[in-house]
Amino acid sequence: MTKRIGIMVGRENTFPQALIDEVNRRDQGVTAEFVALGGTAMDEPAHYAVIVDRISHEVPYYRAFLKNAMIAGTYVVNNPFWWSADDKFTGAAIASRLGVAHPKSIALPSHSYIADITSESLRNLEARIPWEQHVETVGGFPLILKPHSGGGFKQVFKLHAMEQLWEAYNQTGTECMMLQQFIEWDKYVRCWVVGRERVLVMKFDVSAPYPHRYFDEPDYLTDEEHARVERDALTLCRALGYDMNTVEFAFKDGVPYAIDFTNPAPDADYYSLKEKFFRWVVDAMTDFCITKALEHPRPIAHPSWRTLLLADAGEPIPEKKKKSSRKKKDPL
Repeated sequence: MTKRIGIMVGRENTFPQALIDEVNRRDQGVTAEFVALGGTAMDEPAHYAVIVDRISHEVPYYRAFLKNAMIAGTYVVNNPFWWSADDKFTGAAIASRLGVAHPKSIALPSHSYIADITSESLRNLEARIPWEQHVETVGGFPLILKPHSGGGFKQVFKLHAMEQLWEAYNQTGTECMMLQQFIEWDKYVRCWVVGRERVLVMKFDVSAPYPHRYFDEPDYLTDEEHARVERDALTLCRALGYDMNTVEFAFKDGVPYAIDFTNPAPDADYYSLKEKFFRWVVDAMTDFCITKALEHPRPIAHPSWRTLLLADAGEPIPEKKKKSSRKKKDPL
């Protein structure tokens, strides 16, 4: 029986179609197509062996569908349960615990709140944020102010003085922001990670004009630096359970600091990555998705937050216990 891979996509065009074409070209008993949805029934069976998710962070119904599909046994890239729970501040704490170098970070109370949140709702907050203390903790100016979750470089500020910090903070509305140490980097790379096993290391410059931010310079890092970022990227992705992710490192004095590593729908555009890097991503994702599709089905017998969060992390999923065929003895 042919296994199916579904792709969920937003406005991007090059990567999703290339992935579908490559899966179908290989003709390995697996086909790929765009997922078509018009509503989802509670606990409906899995129609796909694997679904690659590129858009559910922006469309709540898609996230609801993917969670339901995963409960039914679909392997979802990336795990929608963990993706819903994840944020950059949590990632910072995890990185620190794992021994991966990370800029010092502090989560801040939001500047504003929705109408139903009153002063009584905020009685646990101090009367004033201790800005001076926080700035000192992250190493002083310049520093970074950015959302504790989210991506796309939205509401990210590099600030050089307290007045700039206050001005930027006053623009952030209800977003939970975080202060972060700024790393004056010597080298900067972005790593594309697939299946928590394969890593593509690319020189990256976010300040360069889009889409010319990736550079094919094989000798940009030393062998030791390359091995370190590969190891750290895999350590983070395995801990977070991401099969499709990018991890950015800023090098300072030979140490790679993990700057951004929660990108579950990472840039995969042909015109951004260019031919060599784009082909690597398409081939690696095709290999991974076909392998997972051929392992299907993998129903989750006892859904719980633990089993759902770990279902894509290589952890054994509890199986239903078989009823004993032995009859109970009559009591004496």
